Amino acid sequence: MVEDPSEELSLSNLASTHSPLLTVSGVQRSFQVGSQKLEVLKGIEMELYPLQLVMLKGRSGSGKTTLLNLIGGLDQPNEGEIVFQNHPFHQCSDDERTHIRRKEIGFIFQSFALMPLLSAWENVELALRMAGIPRSQWKERVTHCLELVGLGKRMHHRPFELSGGEQQRVAIAKAIAHRPALILADEPTAELDSQMGAQIMSVFRSIIATEQVTICMTTHDPTILEVADHVYEMVDGRFVT
Repeated sequence: MVEDPSEELSLSNLASTHSPLLTVSGVQRSFQVGSQKLEVLKGIEMELYPLQLVMLKGRSGSGKTTLLNLIGGLDQPNEGEIVFQNHPFHQCSDDERTHIRRKEIGFIFQSFALMPLLSAWENVELALRMAGIPRSQWKERVTHCLELVGLGKRMHHRPFELSGGEQQRVAIAKAIAHRPALILADEPTAELDSQMGAQIMSVFRSIIATEQVTICMTTHDPTILEVADHVYEMVDGRFVT
């Protein structure tokens, strides 16, 4: 975590002087449910800047996860534009979006999404293998990522031997391993108690400073909002102020 307040301020200033990492313009997303059209997102406008921790706040069903999937290129809008590092996600093919995700985006899921028979080390190593990182870089990078999240002494344990907070730390190490520009986290503290949730937020802050990434996450936990650089509150598919 950034210890010097002036250093944290300088990071914030640096972020504000950059062009947006990602822009969302007029995005709408609906789904056909039987004979009914369900409108989930209704004209979303947002920007993500480098080195920021951004939170999407809202109740279940407000559209947070749908928006996160669109930002990550897992889905496409019915209308509107999503541009990530000059890549127009709304126009890219599935293969093009998959290639961009593999290189530039990391995902953290509420359920941790770890391979149960692999150790923490092997889970992070698998992420590097899938991203096409040269084998010669694996050992140093895996060690760095697990030490960064505080698991230097637990890296050879399997998920069932780790606490929920430790499993989430492995998931974070896995998400940052291939050096993405953007981390997307869907309710990363939902399965954790308040103390563990605060620790994960501290890890996020440390990662932003050391790995030079942007983190966008969904949450309905009001206790962690104060650590965000920006909070977008969602109600019924729209941002409210």
